[in-house]
Amino acid sequence: MEKSYIVKQISIFSENRPGRLAAIAGALRDAKINIFAFSIAEADGFGVVRALVDRPEDAHRTLTGLGFRVSFTDVIGVKMRDEPGGLSDIASILGDAGINIEYAYAYSGKDAAVLILRVDQVEDAVRHLLDRGGELLKTPLSK
Repeated sequence: MEKSYIVKQISIFSENRPGRLAAIAGALRDAKINIFAFSIAEADGFGVVRALVDRPEDAHRTLTGLGFRVSFTDVIGVKMRDEPGGLSDIASILGDAGINIEYAYAYSGKDAAVLILRVDQVEDAVRHLLDRGGELLKTPLSK
């Protein structure tokens, strides 16, 4: 059951220079792949674009075909209250369970704010969040 809540995120590694994000976004647009959420981190002249898309396998194939280095990472998407304390509730559940949040980013959707989490114990995190009344996104993602 926990596996149905594990979301496949794509991570695209690229030089940090003008036009790289446009090339990635344009390639996904041309392949009619929808981006639900993304974040960008940089270190030493390179960037990592992390994205949730509706068709991760197709995105991987499209971007590697253009020479980008792309990998998959298992993450979870947790719906949270879009008000003060929403993040605190989720972070406390995981912290109390001894689960480390390696990184996170969020977006505000039509129905709720969603926190995307990379944690060190994915299946345990899913179980603890569900046990405490958390609402997680199910895969595959859709509009």
